[in-house]
Amino acid sequence: MANNYWRERSQPYKVGQTTPFKVSRSKIELFMQCPRCFWLDVRLKITRPNSPPFNINKTIDELFKKEFDTHREAQTPHPIMAAGGLNAVPMQHQQLDDWRNTFVGVTTLHKPTNLHVFGGIDDVWVNDDGEAIVVDYKATSKDKEVSIDSDWQISYKRQLEVYQWLLRQNGLLVSDTGYFVYTNARIDVDAFGDRLDFVTKLIPYTGDDGWVDPTLLKMKQCMDGDMPAVGTAAMGGECDFCAYAKARTMLTLDAIKNKK
Repeated sequence: MANNYWRERSQPYKVGQTTPFKVSRSKIELFMQCPRCFWLDVRLKITRPNSPPFNINKTIDELFKKEFDTHREAQTPHPIMAAGGLNAVPMQHQQLDDWRNTFVGVTTLHKPTNLHVFGGIDDVWVNDDGEAIVVDYKATSKDKEVSIDSDWQISYKRQLEVYQWLLRQNGLLVSDTGYFVYTNARIDVDAFGDRLDFVTKLIPYTGDDGWVDPTLLKMKQCMDGDMPAVGTAAMGGECDFCAYAKARTMLTLDAIKNKK
């Protein structure tokens, strides 16, 4: 079954296909950053180079899950919730394991586009009003307090909003306010000593998923059309990947021309 799943995912999008086409939360973010890179990915399977895996971050995610799962089983609030004045507990749900699986995730079929949209979520809590709360774990190491105020962190906010949208498509009552469990490895200590000391902060964020539906329509229009021209990245300036590809192509053509 797993092999069939990966074969299905590996197929490029074909204009006019009637079977739903899978797009992950990260593909939505890719489109927001650069429609051209998105088109190359889904139509030709030419993907952006992958960044090195952040194994420490993955480990922290897994440890956070274990920590919150202890309170999920007991249906007790985690101390960070009480410290943040949040009346909530980790949610118990029969689909939670699928939701937290990167390759399954929270799923829905967007009927106007026939796109099968999915995204693997870090956690879901539930408040006293019965609202599901989207939670995302983040880890870093910097010499100042963590926040989500930088321009580049718009991708964090869109990520959380897509998860809110997905849960709503699955019929859940979802709080507009989600949370980032953001932990920061201290660098103001005297030595390593085979351990890292972290300071964890609970950061609320009020999301608005109103952009998701129209974006999916634009994505489908992009998928059905010709390759977009080199444009600009969502965070300002030319897409770095497109700029590199353009510069390399020009240099290669010049080299061929000079050999003649």
